Amino acid sequence: MGGGVMVVSGLTLFVIALLIFALALVLLGVRTVPQGQEWTVERFGRYTRTLQPGLHLLLPLVDRIGRKQSMMETVLDVPSQEVITRDNAMVTADGVVFFQVIDAAKASYEVNNLELAILNLTMTNTRTVMGSMDLDELLSQRDQINARLLGVVDEATSPWGVKVTRIEIRDIQPPRDLVDSMARQMKAERDRRASILEAEGQRQAAILRAEGAKQAAILQAEGRREAAFRDAEARERSAQAEAEATRLVSDAIAGGNVQAINYFVAQRYVDALTAVAAAPNQKVLFMPLEAANVIGAIGGIAEIAREAFPNRPQNSGTASAPPPPPRSPWTRDERTREEPNRGDAPAPPGS
Repeated sequence: MGGGVMVVSGLTLFVIALLIFALALVLLGVRTVPQGQEWTVERFGRYTRTLQPGLHLLLPLVDRIGRKQSMMETVLDVPSQEVITRDNAMVTADGVVFFQVIDAAKASYEVNNLELAILNLTMTNTRTVMGSMDLDELLSQRDQINARLLGVVDEATSPWGVKVTRIEIRDIQPPRDLVDSMARQMKAERDRRASILEAEGQRQAAILRAEGAKQAAILQAEGRREAAFRDAEARERSAQAEAEATRLVSDAIAGGNVQAINYFVAQRYVDALTAVAAAPNQKVLFMPLEAANVIGAIGGIAEIAREAFPNRPQNSGTASAPPPPPRSPWTRDERTREEPNRGDAPAPPGS
């Protein structure tokens, strides 16, 4: 009786121990992969599959986790290194590399120490790319350097299941004496550009001033030409009027009109007196002047005007006709005596 109880108790303990062992095996086979990672599974040391993020069950004592790869984008610092450019200038450059694992199995079994391999590959190609460029290109074409490095490194890392997303050259430091030389060169270049711009501005200003002077000269010449045309036209009209007046006086003289002669003489007489009175060296002149002769000449002018306009209408109404012009004080006998000398201008009385 007592022995049966002991057997039962021992069997129970064995079953409990077996259950605990089975539960431990099950727990050893359960794996939870976090988000952003992928794990490789090896069975007896050989890669079999890749575990995605989530809960997975492995065969205990048969399967085991091989490598744990992060599938997130990773950044590596490229240390500073010296580079000799194509024109033998020594510069110091550093940068950063961004990469992402695309295939966890290749990244785990195709390369040993993935990050170190990517870093050394980037440093080597940095020296190659930057060494094939001149210093001026190196400092001014940083985007081109980054693009060339990215293409070379990404192509080299593709068999490793890695995608290089970006490579950035962070800093390029030439030697101090070279920096000073570049500063002097830049200053000289800017001085040259300033001199060119100043000369160009002076040239444009001179051209504009010359154009302005040319336009002014053209306008002045046109003004003088217009003024000359108008002066000539005025002189022509004046000459025509004077010729017409002379013709009328000549016709009147030819017709035996004594008043025409009186008009001509009186006009010249008055013009001479006006010139004498307007002279700057005015002096007192004592001349025998008979007002009757001048009045007679004016009367002759009025008579000529009446004969020139015989059809002029008279004022209507009760207004009386204008009085006849005063006759010349010369008598008929005096005019008769002077008839042979009508061709000559009579001298003023009393001369």
